[in-house]
Amino acid sequence: MTVDLPVALVTGGNRGIGREICRQLALLGYVVALGSRDLRKGELAAKELDPEGARIIACPLEVDNSLSVDALAGWMKERFGRTDVLVNNASTPYDRWATASGADLGMVAEAIDVNVFGPWRVIQALLPLLRSSPQARIVNVSSEEASIAAMTGGAPAFSVSKASLNALTRLLAAELGRDGILVNSVCPGQPANAEHPGTGRNLAQAAASVIWAVTLPNGGPTGTFTRDGRPFPW
Repeated sequence: MTVDLPVALVTGGNRGIGREICRQLALLGYVVALGSRDLRKGELAAKELDPEGARIIACPLEVDNSLSVDALAGWMKERFGRTDVLVNNASTPYDRWATASGADLGMVAEAIDVNVFGPWRVIQALLPLLRSSPQARIVNVSSEEASIAAMTGGAPAFSVSKASLNALTRLLAAELGRDGILVNSVCPGQPANAEHPGTGRNLAQAAASVIWAVTLPNGGPTGTFTRDGRPFPW
């Protein structure tokens, strides 16, 4: 099956910012693949956002599982015949209680596997489809905790892994620029929830930061770290 509308994949799309990103992309005219570790939760979210099932379709995706990622890439090709946008949103929880000096390195390794290797796996798997898009965009959802300039301690697993994701953004932006693929990191600002104290923003505002990077024109900025379209300190 091939669709004429632009196609976006959002990892971790069944809740929070990811869910809102899916909603906003559908409103902008994208067909959205809503990636979810738990397919049932993904299907429920897709049904709530798009009762007709015309614009948002749930798909199983565990970004820390290479077999799952490869299966997803095959499904995207068969179902849509294209991928124009990849939003790497899936993430581990914010470990605000931890310190670098006393960190559980197993937890740090898990965060790196999900927050760095996860996007890396998905990008590599989808590159053939992205390269064939006339306006391919990769957006890595980062965090203010990834800002090395602002780090003062705490949340070591989350902070180190998200800073590494920013480094991956820079490398890929330089390499994929020749293919016309824009690769950017976005610090959306985390709305308050049980896992994170939040920054006073709502989900719509946070998701809009990501949408800005998705909808950049050809020849637009790449290799950036932004919030609301403005530079955020590395």
